[in-house]
Amino acid sequence: MKHSKKKISTYFCIAVLCLISVSGCSGQKESTPKPEQEQTQELEAELQTVDETENEKKETIDLKNSFHGINGCAVLFDPQKNSYSFYNDAMCEQEVSPYSTFKIISTLMGLENGVIESTDSTMTYNGTQYPITEWNENLNLQEAFQSSCIWYFRQIIDAVGEDEVKKELDALSYGNCDVSEWNGSSTNSIPELNGFWLNSSLKITPLQQVKILARIFEGKSRYSDENISILKEIMLVEDSGIQKIYGKTGSGSDQAWFVGFSEENNEKIYFAIFLDDNTQSETITGNTAKEIAIEILN
Repeated sequence: MKHSKKKISTYFCIAVLCLISVSGCSGQKESTPKPEQEQTQELEAELQTVDETENEKKETIDLKNSFHGINGCAVLFDPQKNSYSFYNDAMCEQEVSPYSTFKIISTLMGLENGVIESTDSTMTYNGTQYPITEWNENLNLQEAFQSSCIWYFRQIIDAVGEDEVKKELDALSYGNCDVSEWNGSSTNSIPELNGFWLNSSLKITPLQQVKILARIFEGKSRYSDENISILKEIMLVEDSGIQKIYGKTGSGSDQAWFVGFSEENNEKIYFAIFLDDNTQSETITGNTAKEIAIEILN
């Protein structure tokens, strides 16, 4: 314990010295000092990142048969062993659009900021005829998450606001944290079916997806236990009575995701499956990624 405290104290001092060095070497005018509480939170986040990477174990595994000829990758993380397993290592560290897997984070943002309060929180349908039938009515959170309704989560994100969204992405170290294309890049012809997380400015790697999921569900993020429990409830996709699998799909432009975690005997395994294959466009869907994940986890 003494050794651990000494180590944390050393990291803290280094972080403070770095901050002093950066401010002293800048040729720009001094910016308004951040509140002491915000500085402390940032330093704690830096120290937490150091802690997370310490003593990590990494291995490469062969999951070729589970991918059935589809080009893709997988990351699995066992927090009990602090161990990562990789299939197609290089792809696991390439930044790509999160697509609808971002609904995991936007759900938490909406709950934390009071935009929505429960699985029953309803958003009003505007009458537009959307390409997915389930989107053409008023929806609650549970329904919107399960049908991956873009307009519902666009309303959440717009209500939270760009500044707060950027702040929370920075706190999570969510990929490149880039929300500069707030309204998206016109991936879809209907304006409210676009956003910075849909083949636009925001990018993230499969490895980062896993790290963020672990941070949230291991209780190491800013989000409350109550709101994480609500998110967990709507993420459940399979329950065998022994093992439960929680996750969210995402897809677009010959790419597809399924990210989440499995839980058995109160122990979790976090995962991210990512597919990228323009030779099999019809096969590259979120459901395909989910089927691969379930095959691996089972």
